[in-house]
Amino acid sequence: MEIEGASLDAVLHRLYRELLKHGRSAGGTRGDNREMLGVSLRIHNPRARISRSENRGKPFSAFGELLWYLSGSDTLAFIKPYVARYADDAVHGILEGAYGPRLTRMRDRIDQFASVETLLKERPASKRAVIQLFNAEDIVTHHKEIPCTTTWQFLLRDGLLHMSVTMRSNDAYFGLPHDVFCFTMIQEMMARRLGVEMGEYLQYVGSMHVYESKLDAMAEYVAEGVQQTIAMPAMPDGNPFKLIGQLLHVEQRLRAGEELDASNEMADPYWADIVRLLQVFWAREWVEDHPHRLKQLRAELANSTYRPFVDARMHLKPKPRAALQIDTA
Repeated sequence: MEIEGASLDAVLHRLYRELLKHGRSAGGTRGDNREMLGVSLRIHNPRARISRSENRGKPFSAFGELLWYLSGSDTLAFIKPYVARYADDAVHGILEGAYGPRLTRMRDRIDQFASVETLLKERPASKRAVIQLFNAEDIVTHHKEIPCTTTWQFLLRDGLLHMSVTMRSNDAYFGLPHDVFCFTMIQEMMARRLGVEMGEYLQYVGSMHVYESKLDAMAEYVAEGVQQTIAMPAMPDGNPFKLIGQLLHVEQRLRAGEELDASNEMADPYWADIVRLLQVFWAREWVEDHPHRLKQLRAELANSTYRPFVDARMHLKPKPRAALQIDTA
């Protein structure tokens, strides 16, 4: 089955309806679920990567997961504040299937992003620009958690960088919105690194499923109706990978409770807004009057696309302060 649409929401709505209607009961290591085999997704405008639904719009945790990938870290300490569910899969504080080390130092030495850049600059029409995330060792070593994603393929055609993702397994409710966000952000980052424009986003999934406990929530999302398609702004020109170290440094300072001015940290409004979104996330941890601080950050946003997500966080109760481990791995 192929499902296509202009945005993440357009694809989710059709996919969820199909799963609710045609998904077959299946067992699994994480519980009973409804499953469809061999599902293909195609998003024509990958910048429309954030769901407009209150139910599925999760930009803050998705940004955290993206930074975790780009940092090269495999530690629970980095990702747990953003996605607490990872604690279930950690072994002595490490996620054995974490993407970061596999992306930046596969076999302890290969930077797969650099390899793709070199290949496509030398041979733009190549079909070999593949990043590997799943290893043969992942089966024989019986890791508690292994990558759901097997490969990312980058295809440069007519000045557009398309991304084709293959996945052995995909949780349609929890995992899919995060995956589309993170993967299309990386697609756009690679496009800017190569000096080309974004193309389409394609994803093939062997087992697309939803756990029985989330069927009602999925039905509620479908009942909301298709949201208006609003895309993130285009990423500015230049190689965004050069900014990763700076973004991670800012994130660590926010994690430690430091107040800062995003426009002083990032000269371009696009990246300054990313910092502001991280500030919004960490405000609940460190700011006593966090609703007031969120109003300030909302007013500072250069792009109005993010404002509804800030509004939603204004209604959340402040979290009790805790000693947060600073992870620089």
